Amino acid sequence: MTEITVHFRKPDDWAEPVLIHFWDRQPVNDGSDWPGVPMAPNPEHPGWFTHRFPRTTRVHLVFNDGQGQQSADLARERDGWFSFETHWRDRPVEANANANAPDDDPPADPSAPPPAPAIVSDEIRPIEERNDFREETIYFLLTTRFNDGDPSNNFFCRDRIRFDEHGNAVDPHWRGDFKGLIQRLDYIRDLGFTAIWITPPVENRSGLDYHGYHAYDWTRIDPRLESPEATFQDLIDAAHAKGIKIIQDVVVNHSCQYGIRGKVHIDHLPTKYYVPQGSEQGRVDHGPYQGNLGNYAWPNRCDIDNPLAPDWWQARHESDPEGMEPLEDPKTGETVPKPGYDPGRFFGVDAQTLDPEWYHQDGFICGGDWESPWPLQQKHLAGDCIDLATERDNVKDYIIEAINRYLDMGVDALRIDTVKHVERDNLLEYVNAWKAHKPGLFVFGENLVKGYGWGDLGGGDNGPSQIRPWWYTRLGDDPQDPHAGGDSGFPQLDFGLFSTFRDTLSRGTFEGTGQVLSMDWIYGDVTQLVTFLQNHDVGPDNDFKYRFKGETWMAASAYNLIWTARGIPCLYFGEEIEFMKGAPQDVEGEKDTLDSTGRAYFGDHLTDERLQQTQSHPLYRHIQRLNLIRRNVPALQKATMRQVSEWGSGMSFVRDLSAAGSYAAVGLAIGSDQQVEIGGVRPGLYRDAVTGGEIHCDGHLSFRVRANSAGIWVLDGPGKIGHDGPFLR
Repeated sequence: MTEITVHFRKPDDWAEPVLIHFWDRQPVNDGSDWPGVPMAPNPEHPGWFTHRFPRTTRVHLVFNDGQGQQSADLARERDGWFSFETHWRDRPVEANANANAPDDDPPADPSAPPPAPAIVSDEIRPIEERNDFREETIYFLLTTRFNDGDPSNNFFCRDRIRFDEHGNAVDPHWRGDFKGLIQRLDYIRDLGFTAIWITPPVENRSGLDYHGYHAYDWTRIDPRLESPEATFQDLIDAAHAKGIKIIQDVVVNHSCQYGIRGKVHIDHLPTKYYVPQGSEQGRVDHGPYQGNLGNYAWPNRCDIDNPLAPDWWQARHESDPEGMEPLEDPKTGETVPKPGYDPGRFFGVDAQTLDPEWYHQDGFICGGDWESPWPLQQKHLAGDCIDLATERDNVKDYIIEAINRYLDMGVDALRIDTVKHVERDNLLEYVNAWKAHKPGLFVFGENLVKGYGWGDLGGGDNGPSQIRPWWYTRLGDDPQDPHAGGDSGFPQLDFGLFSTFRDTLSRGTFEGTGQVLSMDWIYGDVTQLVTFLQNHDVGPDNDFKYRFKGETWMAASAYNLIWTARGIPCLYFGEEIEFMKGAPQDVEGEKDTLDSTGRAYFGDHLTDERLQQTQSHPLYRHIQRLNLIRRNVPALQKATMRQVSEWGSGMSFVRDLSAAGSYAAVGLAIGSDQQVEIGGVRPGLYRDAVTGGEIHCDGHLSFRVRANSAGIWVLDGPGKIGHDGPFLR
């Protein structure tokens, strides 16, 4: 009569004796009482335990220690050796042997290399074949802080200038440019990203406008970004030639404090007539700004060239470029330059005097305004962010037509800034107009919230639904019922998921992540949300002010989640090498300069001399492999999440895109190794994209995931994708 002998190697944290519980033993059809019978230590293989089933052709069984630790439900029809690292094998694999070999293969030589990766595509498909933006992953950068290709277009803003020990101005705010970005497209492509989100490239004006969010002329690209043979069109063309899409950041809500060139002027005195208290005109020494604070790169030393400025303003361009001749303030009758004269006349805005054809006149946001729709959408964000009357046809026509031109140049997608500051239906007029102009256009928005963002649905939110991300992804009018309306086609950055990271990933746990994922139903299309760990405004630590400063393994675990969960992953430039780790995302103190922040200049890490070192960082390699895996598993790109289970140190879920022939079960571990059990999955042969392991599954998957790694078991998958690193292994 046939006999089956099974052997089990227990994990180190299991108690002894090891027990085996069995049932449905054929042909005798008997079983044990829970928790089973003791297994015998195997004297020839230390750490292994053995049990013999006489007169047996098949048996179901569970290994356990009687104190809460157990395997999944297993079945066996012949002798076998089982461990959580290798699952079933025909011969023993000792603790130092290769644990990545497939089930039931001969044991691997401990000195042999791990299984070779499967043959998968590491090529990026042509752009014209990629019509679903969920296939992309996004690299987000501040163009002026990324890489300097043309020092001749560098420019110092008048605020926050950095000086060296000799008093020389260094680190110009406008430093990176399109030429520098073109030179390092291969860097971004090698990292595996297929889309680049750039900060707004249109012409800007303010005392600190390097980031692009203080628009002055939507119809022109800022000349401080362009060079001969490196225009915006050249950037688009060069990116497309490498299969990379361009996402243009767009500001709809506000203009700079000077108005809009050729459309509307905001009353000020020219900056060149400002003299700080205790100084005198002609002797201002502010680095490049010698003599006065007027634009040092323009011969007329003025901040703007708006043809709608008053005649007296325009007359002073050439007649008094140094700002030395007396000028009467038409508002007060006082004469400038005058030391200490009201700074508000040079840098401030009187909301009551704004042109109502272009601007709201309701003052500035303060206090409780930040959680109330009307003031958020009618008042001015800041002194250099003046709230446009976005509901007026002249404003809509101007901005829509300006952005249409860039879409015609080949821009592939748009990111909309300050979403909650524009009423949803009004903002959708802009979004839908651009989509009509370029069918298939992907447009997503930024609605910053430091919390779940569920609005009137609860969850401790102190703001109403009408200013929350989910509201903008829907068309309904019931703030307590997302299903009151369908998908708006306007997905958002996933600030809800991001906000949980402060209490989860930043502390080395997934605990609570399942809660926010349980609310995925509120979004119009959750698979189109753009997911991230940090950006130029916020990070997941403490009060959301700093670049992620957790341990490297915590960051790796965060990326494992972001790259395998629903949504489109987005990485902020420098994360791949923990650039400026723990630094404030933006200037904090009165005298801080950009070099001390998360917006420091990155190009020093991209020089020919340092590029190899940059690309050898473990997180660079980790993200590179995650991008490769995601690109080869469609379910990770487009499927919703099902069967989400989270237990602090681990998570599991299913990504089911069966209609397109892709199905994956994912297990994540953070901080320590985890045993993952996923029931109710489709039966068949699963291969792990991380280890190359194989499991013949009859509806229940059981696998071990090493600390801070992932198990990505793909039904009929290709096997191991990419090479092991310190995290994915």
